[in-house]
Amino acid sequence: MAFRAFNHETRRLLLREWGNGGDSREHTMLPSTRIVIETVIYHSVVLEFEFIVIYLSVVLEFEFMGDRFIPVRAAMDMDVSSYLLRSKNRNSEMVVSPSKEEYRKRLANIVLKDHNTSENHTRILQFHAKPCKRKQSSALADDEELLQIPKKPRKLLRHIPQTAERTLDAPDIVNDYYLNLLDWSTTNVVAIGLGNTVYLWNASNSAINELTQVHEDDGPITSVAWAQDGNHIAVGLNNSEVQIWDHSTMKKVRSMRGHSARVGSLAWHGSTLCTGGRDSKILYHDVRNRNHITSQLSAHEQEVCGLKWSLCGKQLASGGNDNLLYIWDSRSITSSRHLFRFDQHKAAVKALAWCPYQTNLLASGGGTTDRCIKFWNTQRGMLLNSIDTGSQVCSLQWNHHEQEILSSHGFSENQLILWKYPSMRKITEIMGHTSRVLHMAQSPDGFTVATAAADETLRFWQVFGPAVSTTTPRKGKEKETGFSSFNHAYIR
Repeated sequence: MAFRAFNHETRRLLLREWGNGGDSREHTMLPSTRIVIETVIYHSVVLEFEFIVIYLSVVLEFEFMGDRFIPVRAAMDMDVSSYLLRSKNRNSEMVVSPSKEEYRKRLANIVLKDHNTSENHTRILQFHAKPCKRKQSSALADDEELLQIPKKPRKLLRHIPQTAERTLDAPDIVNDYYLNLLDWSTTNVVAIGLGNTVYLWNASNSAINELTQVHEDDGPITSVAWAQDGNHIAVGLNNSEVQIWDHSTMKKVRSMRGHSARVGSLAWHGSTLCTGGRDSKILYHDVRNRNHITSQLSAHEQEVCGLKWSLCGKQLASGGNDNLLYIWDSRSITSSRHLFRFDQHKAAVKALAWCPYQTNLLASGGGTTDRCIKFWNTQRGMLLNSIDTGSQVCSLQWNHHEQEILSSHGFSENQLILWKYPSMRKITEIMGHTSRVLHMAQSPDGFTVATAAADETLRFWQVFGPAVSTTTPRKGKEKETGFSSFNHAYIR
């Protein structure tokens, strides 16, 4: 009897709570659900109490949460659903002008903005209850506003022109892959060796000067390189001589010998100058001393065609026609012992470039048989990556403002390629020259690159130029000036 009395009391409470709707609940029970609950409670004498609890839980869950076939009334707005039904029928029957239709849609969006009727996500029947909104204090909201990450400013697009900003005539340039005939000083003066003459072009005022003209028996010019002070320039000759000139006075400071063949590569580091020759030797000169040769490096077996000091001055990279690349430590360079020896290239290694933002990263380029750009970790002596460019790599230049590297090529495309580092995704190709692009040099601000090619032209490209607004008009291509008029007067 006690159990029956318990069930009678349970029946009375459940019917009062769930069956009458009442003011205590916002939900009205479906008639079918009320019948099920009454039936279960009426037969509660026979059923197990645990089964009753489980069964009623399932029934109530369907009542309030719904399933895939039973809509949840608590999650629906009947007025909006009725409007959507009428609007769909009206759209199929009525023909209205586009302006009225647009006005009707805008009015519906304003009035029913919380229901997002303009999107396809609005449903007439809802089968799941909407999640409750989390309440938060005003203090917490203020803290979240303070912790919001500010949006990054929109990055301006960088225009990479496909035509040269300026083109100068460069007659009599020697078409030799192993020479280095172009350099750009820190004082914005370009030096180029044309035949037996070295010319200087001031990029600030377009002034042109002839630095020196050697005798035919001593020439042609085989290499030029500016010192870091922007005033002194080294000139290598075919007769194995190296000359040091003062730009401010336009006078030769001294001549240095030591090689037995032409000097095709030069590299400054402070007051010291490294020279590489066809005799496969690298000489270390201290230009302040009378006895200028302080060390001789004899690791290469053929002509040394590439020399480059790292930006910090701790390491020297040398490439040769023997397909070898050597890394030398400045602290032990007098002992003639190299730090690393790399033999992965399959052709001459002339193109060398140290990364401006990663100290121990070196890029090297191979000749026609190799055609690859390789990246090295010179601290651990590791090959990091190798990319087959498809053509002879003549020169390399890093972008000082972005993680990019520019390569100039010879046989067979004669193009410039801008690569994204480290993915080595090809950003663009520039097809300006008609013959192999032998030399490259970069302006002091790092935006302009000068290229000298076997087609006897010197071109200037804004390939590393700053980002500009898409609405800003760009200046057109400048006419051929500079060396053209100067050379017509002095050479032709």
